[in-house]
Amino acid sequence: MIFENRVAAARQLAAALSEYRNQHPLVLAIPRGAVPMAKVIADELNGELDVVLVHKVGAPGNPEFAIGAVDESGWVYLADYAHETGASEQYIKNEASTQLAAIRQRRAQYTPIRQPIDPAGRVVIVTDDGLATGSTMLAALHALRARNLSELICAVPVAPPDTLEKVRSNADRVVCLSTPINFRAVAQFYMEFPQVTDEEVIATLSATSG
Repeated sequence: MIFENRVAAARQLAAALSEYRNQHPLVLAIPRGAVPMAKVIADELNGELDVVLVHKVGAPGNPEFAIGAVDESGWVYLADYAHETGASEQYIKNEASTQLAAIRQRRAQYTPIRQPIDPAGRVVIVTDDGLATGSTMLAALHALRARNLSELICAVPVAPPDTLEKVRSNADRVVCLSTPINFRAVAQFYMEFPQVTDEEVIATLSATSG
């Protein structure tokens, strides 16, 4: 399955989640790419939009390759292959500390005039534009699991089957539109996949914050 762009993928996800339309769900995006998608889903389901902030922990010498992720509380998820990349305990500690500082700076940047929306008692839908290793999604789900939610849902357009299995045990429900075996990168499943900027994220969140 190839999606025209993020908005088209989000509309398909919203259709798959239509049963939540009357439950005022909280739709949380993993920035930055998922923010325009979460806006579409929240609008379609009469829900509320916010971000869940996590940051991947990159491999030594290859920061784009995720060996784990850290959430806003400082909890670190590590993939089972993390140490095979040469990452020592000290490297992981330092990298997680650096990424946590970036998360806190991003929260101040994205929602400077309000606190994160409290998810307690809510149906919470966490979305991203796709999963590769699943590290950031797993960290996001972990960050939310302890918050007394009504239901925790992971909703993504595309993910490889093995990643989806890891995620499935961390959410009450997983909605994924496509699970290709020949998965190399999220971008290969979109005709248009432009980078989403911080400015776009801030504008989207500001427009829905009050």
